[in-house]
Amino acid sequence: MKESKNMKIGVIGSGIMGHGIAQTLARYGYTVIMNDISMEFLQNGMQMIKTGRFGLERAVSSGKMKQEEADHTLSRISLTVNQEDLKDCDLIIEAITEDEKVKGALFKKLDGIVKKTAIFASNTSGIMISSLSSYTTRGKNFIGMHWFNPPQVMKLVEVVRGPETDEGVINTIVGISESAGKVPIIVNDGPGFFTTRFLNSWLMESYRMFETGVAGISEIDRMSKLAFGFPMGPFELSDFIGLDTMLHVAEYMYDETKRSDYAPPTLLKKLVLSGYLGNKKGSKGGWYQYYGIKLDQSDRK
Repeated sequence: MKESKNMKIGVIGSGIMGHGIAQTLARYGYTVIMNDISMEFLQNGMQMIKTGRFGLERAVSSGKMKQEEADHTLSRISLTVNQEDLKDCDLIIEAITEDEKVKGALFKKLDGIVKKTAIFASNTSGIMISSLSSYTTRGKNFIGMHWFNPPQVMKLVEVVRGPETDEGVINTIVGISESAGKVPIIVNDGPGFFTTRFLNSWLMESYRMFETGVAGISEIDRMSKLAFGFPMGPFELSDFIGLDTMLHVAEYMYDETKRSDYAPPTLLKKLVLSGYLGNKKGSKGGWYQYYGIKLDQSDRK
């Protein structure tokens, strides 16, 4: 299967990643069906596409996009709570919660609904593709397509080759990524792939350095930006990603590798259990709010 703008793409999940992926693909000419468990979730996702920080209205008002292009983008996105509506899709991109059992159950169900020639792609940040593809009968048509937050802006797409993934499927996903303005880089399967494995090590070690008194939260964040040129330090980035997400990723990485440096420190668990999940709805805040520290943005790139 070759990349074609005539492809119909189903995006499962309308949250932070799902709506951004749908918006990006629709902007570049693809027909997108966005699916979620409730119409309320879907409408919230569509509202973010229209008026969010990286939405179409801001793109038009800032001169980055013409109104006609924004209108065409919206016209290419349809919403559904019925997964039967995805049966004729050429590509399914899953962007739901980072939990193997939940993702696996979804893929198992979709495997019996969506046409057998369709590609299944997971936006997982680190769950092994070999594990997720085992829930289906289409190992050759299963691949990792790891986008980064926010999908509308971030250039990288980490394309993860599973143990059975067909080369033609890899070429198709690379082509779609490039046609949507992204830079796809192919990696082999493994816990955390490259990006999450690297990120998890940096974040967990930063937490431990704070926990053991090497340096404070603000100081570690500032040093990371000034010394390495990172746009955010580890604590600011953790709040942006979500502390519950980072805890789940760290637990998965440790379970898969048994490497102690991947294990989440007690402090991270404490914050999550106390309701500090980062910068997300329903959270009390993140690292900065828990410790009553003001975020220093003077060094931000």
